[in-house]
This record gives sequence, structure tokens and C-alpha cells, in this order.
Amino acid sequence: MPDFDIITIGAGHNALITSAYLAQAGYKVAVFERRDIVGGAVSTKEIVPGYQFDLGGSAHILIRLTPIVEELGLERYGLEYIDIDPLFFSPYEDGDTLFIHRDAGKTVDELENKFPGEGAAYRRFLDDWQPFARVVKDLFLSTPSPFNLGKKMIFGKAIEGDWKKALPMILKPYGEVVDSYFSEEKVKTPLVWMAAQSGPPPTEPMTSPFLLWHPLYHEGGMARPRGGSGMLTQALKKHIEAHGGEVFTNAPIAEILVDSGAVTGVRLEPSKNGEAKSGSVYTAKRVVAGCHAIETFQKLLPSQHRPHNSGKMRTGNGFGAIVRLALNEPIQYKAHPDDAARRALQLLCRDRAQLNAAFGDYLRGEPAKDPPIVAMSFSAVDDTLAPPGGEVLWLWAQYYPYELKRGLHWDDIGDEVAESIIDAFEVYAPGTKDKIVGQLFQHPLWLERELGLYRGNVMHLEMSLDQMFALRPFLGMAEYKTHLKNLFLTGASTHPGGGIMGASGRNAARVVLKDLENKRLWSLGNES
Repeated sequence: MPDFDIITIGAGHNALITSAYLAQAGYKVAVFERRDIVGGAVSTKEIVPGYQFDLGGSAHILIRLTPIVEELGLERYGLEYIDIDPLFFSPYEDGDTLFIHRDAGKTVDELENKFPGEGAAYRRFLDDWQPFARVVKDLFLSTPSPFNLGKKMIFGKAIEGDWKKALPMILKPYGEVVDSYFSEEKVKTPLVWMAAQSGPPPTEPMTSPFLLWHPLYHEGGMARPRGGSGMLTQALKKHIEAHGGEVFTNAPIAEILVDSGAVTGVRLEPSKNGEAKSGSVYTAKRVVAGCHAIETFQKLLPSQHRPHNSGKMRTGNGFGAIVRLALNEPIQYKAHPDDAARRALQLLCRDRAQLNAAFGDYLRGEPAKDPPIVAMSFSAVDDTLAPPGGEVLWLWAQYYPYELKRGLHWDDIGDEVAESIIDAFEVYAPGTKDKIVGQLFQHPLWLERELGLYRGNVMHLEMSLDQMFALRPFLGMAEYKTHLKNLFLTGASTHPGGGIMGASGRNAARVVLKDLENKRLWSLGNES
């Protein structure tokens, strides 16, 4: 008799979501996590005394487009979301500012007053691409089979209008799409900078969907879990345990066990502090690998069971780095001193030339000399993150290669690069440096070492068309199933990719449940 119905490897948010659905369905679930805390890149720790630091994603946008929180009843397990509005704030060095609000009409009116004609263009952009964005959302919430893709894109209402006109736009670089609608660079830039968060630069062909789902920001909005981003994964852990599941931390997996072409369980690495027994073997009816696909296929599976094409997955060369700061006072923007700026996601990019120049530095193997930044100061809406009067500030900057040229190493240049990011922010909010009481710099090598994000790619694998939908992580493994019986996949390495959405976790749970139920029905049929 197996020890568990399902063993899940890794406790990232997708892995926990898969496990929570399976536990809620009545199956005996065990989750094994190598770190001392669950959540992966959706976790929060007190790095500086009194200050709660997120270690990965902070803005919860995509998960708000899913039914996961409601279906799992996560509010009962301590998850409290705080809605964020305005959504985005863009200051410029000349003192100009731009806000994008949750309410599309309010955004249109402000744009029209500030930049005549741009408000009407923004409304036209939303109206043109909202149907497409909704279909992309539906695709993200379904298994990426060719049938589902074709059904939703071809027979669904992906475009309200002429496909012959729409298709060329869908195939364009997103940097060109904004030129089709807007004339003011100060309006184009924040839209492009948000699209760039997936990784590919604005000049790369067939990346327009990263921009074209922008209308969904007005539908789902943006939120923060009170207490930190990791409160989502803490709630998932509590949910699993409340439904009879077990979650083990300090329990790294050494090997996935295979017998006669079927996965039977896992063997733990020897360790001193694990909650599970060091070096033990645990068996299960199904195993779900929620770790990086490279970890699954190139390290945990015995060599004779590794698919031949698993070595072709592209992780890229990193692309972002983040400075996390503990401040003794709130930040204050020179262009907009009040708290509305602190509440929003702050998009600090002068123009597309700055973004393209940073990408050029990256291609040369150099850290960006003049980085665009996404700043987050969510202590403006959540006073549990910092001591009274204090502030937490995250500065995500692009682009930063994992592999550096001329023998440079991140351990040698990290402090210097972190300082350059802070200096770039200081242009917009003078005096911030004087408020710093502690910091953490997460460069690409740190992300690999601490969070298992190979080559510093927060999306696991490159988010390019050849590694999306039915090609993620690679051909033949894209529907959360693998070439081995009883082994399933979830996480950012699978469809729909990175970001705090949880769609992969939910989709994978449905695939595993179907497999389990089909097996149960088959067994019942044989008994009768």
C-alpha cells in the first residue's frame, strides 16, 4: 500500500495549489520542500528586524483573474487581499506624471485631459483587444492541447472584428503595437514597460500578447495579501493540512523512483534537520513535480528515464534583478509627493530608448547602466510590513545577465550594481538613500542559488513562442503529463508560465484528478 495518494515535489504556489485541490477532493497528499519555508518565489521573511521582505513576486494581478481563491476558500485559512488602486503610476524627470486606475473610464478621462486624443486612443485599444485578452485568459485556465487552442482561438470570440486585420497585429513586437494606437511617448512607455516584465524586449516578433492582455488589468485589478506575498502560500499550506495533507520543509528530494516505466515515489536526500525522515523512501500512486523542469528531467529522474529532448529547454541568460530595502521613512516622489504614488505599482522608465539601451547592455553581457525600474512600496497599504513610520521598498530592474562578460562575477559586483539601481531610483525620489536601514540584493545568481531559478530566470524558461502553450516545457510534455506513468508536472516551467497566477497548479490538479478517477472507475469495473 503506498504511503500517499499524491506526493508533490516542491512547495511553490502552483505546487501548493495542485496539492490543495487534490487534498480538497479527498486524496492523501504529501508535499516535500527543500527550503525551510513554503512558497518558493511567493514567500515572505523578516530579513531586517521588523520588516517583512517578499522573496519573489509581490503584485498579485493574474491570480485575480482566476477562481482559485474562492474555489479553495483561502480566506478561511488567513488570506486577506488588499485591493490596490491606482494600478500604475509613472513619474517623469520633467515633473510630469501618469496614472492608470482600476476604473478604465477614469483612466481614459485623465489621459484625455493630459494628452488630448490619447484617452480616446486608450479606449479604442481596450475595446479592440478586450475579447482577445479574455480568450488568452481562458487559454491560460485550460490544458494547452491543440484542440483547446484551436477551439478557443478560432471558434471562440478572440477578436470582435476582422481576423485578417487582427492577425498581423498579434504577430508584431509589442513595441510596434503601441505605435498603432498612441502618439505620446509618455503614454506608450509604461504600457511597453509592463509588457516587458515577461522578459522579451519590445522589438521581439510575436510578443504582442504580452501587451494585448493589458485590458484585463482593469477587470481583475491588482491586490496584495496582508502580511506579505507569502501569505498566499501560507494559506495554501494551512488548507492542505486542514484537509489531511502533510507539508514537509527541509526535505529535499534526491531522486524520483521509477519501476517498469511507472513512477512509484521519491527518495529524500540525507539531511539533519528535515521534518521527514532523512534519506527515506516515500511511495505514492501519483507524483507531481512542481520544481523547475530542469530539476525534474535532468537531476531527479534516473538518467535512463530522461527524455532525449529534455536538454533543449531554454532558460535564457537571466533578465532582472531586485533590490529590497528597509526604510525608516516612507518614500516621496518629487513629481507627485502624495500617497497615491506609493500605493500604485510605480513604473520608472523615461522612454523606450532607455529600455532598449538596457537590453543592449544585457546582450553585451553587462549589467544595465541606466536601468528602468518597477518600484513597489506596499507598506503604503499594509502597515504590517514595516515598523510604525517605516517603509519597505522593492526595486525590480532590467536587464541583468546571469553570465557576465570579461570574467566578471556577481559575487564581486553585486554591491556596486545594487547601488546603481538605488541611484537610478533616487532621481525620482531624492533622499531615499538616507532612509535605508537594511537591504537585500537578489541578482540572477542569487535567484538560482536560493530559489532554484536556473540562470536567474524568474519565469523558469524563456517566455517566447517556441516555449509557450503546447510547447512548454517542451513538445510532448505540455499537458501536465510526462512520458512516465504516474508522473505529472506543474509550476512556471509549464503552461502558462511564470507570474503569480496559479493557473498551472489548477490545470494540473484537474489532469491528475481525471487520471485518478479514471483509474478508480476502471478498478471498480474490474471488481464487478
